[in-house]
Amino acid sequence: MRALRVVVIIGVVLGALLVGVDRWAVGYAENRLAERIQARQGSAGTSEVEIHGFPFLTQALSRDLDRVDLRLRGVEATADGRRTRLAELDAHFYDVALDSDYSGGTARRADGTALITYADLTAASQTGATLTYGGSPGKVKVTAGVEVLGRTLTRSVVSTVTLEDAQDGQGGKIVRVRADEVPGEGIPGIEKLVRKKTDFDRRLDSGLPTGLQLSALTSDEGGVHLTLSGSNVVVAGS
Repeated sequence: MRALRVVVIIGVVLGALLVGVDRWAVGYAENRLAERIQARQGSAGTSEVEIHGFPFLTQALSRDLDRVDLRLRGVEATADGRRTRLAELDAHFYDVALDSDYSGGTARRADGTALITYADLTAASQTGATLTYGGSPGKVKVTAGVEVLGRTLTRSVVSTVTLEDAQDGQGGKIVRVRADEVPGEGIPGIEKLVRKKTDFDRRLDSGLPTGLQLSALTSDEGGVHLTLSGSNVVVAGS
């Protein structure tokens, strides 16, 4: 009986040690992967990685992770020399095949969400326009000053924000903001002048992990929310 008790105690101790080693290993891997992802994305913000599944070491040995969650804050997407900041980007990668040197991997599929705040959307407009919530999903309010006959007229319009296929031959999607209606007030050319300030397109592809694409969007009081999805998505790399 005493011998059995000793065996049980040794088993419990060894099990605890193995669990401790496994948890240390997964923590180390999460930190290293977060560093590589942030370096790859060129993000000025922060990144967090969570690797799911237990035990981690058996997944690592087979170089196949069940699921990896990524949280990026303050991502900068740059396209055509213009920067658009994503306040939040949360992505989930499934069936991740690790590279031979464990520097990164590729997910069979992935999905996620991202958020652009109105402050960041205002900065992205680059026309001096201010953007706020438009009162219903998919709508934004755009306010801009327009020079007419030496006077500055301030006009606000309700615009629709949509996700459209890029027409520049590069593929991918663009976020498009277009005024539903512009009050002309009988001034010739006023609509064209206002739309030059309020209407704009922005690409965001370069701020996303390779293979992860925009698939839908909407807006609410917090900002513009993007839905992401993709296959064969690059998680990180050297």
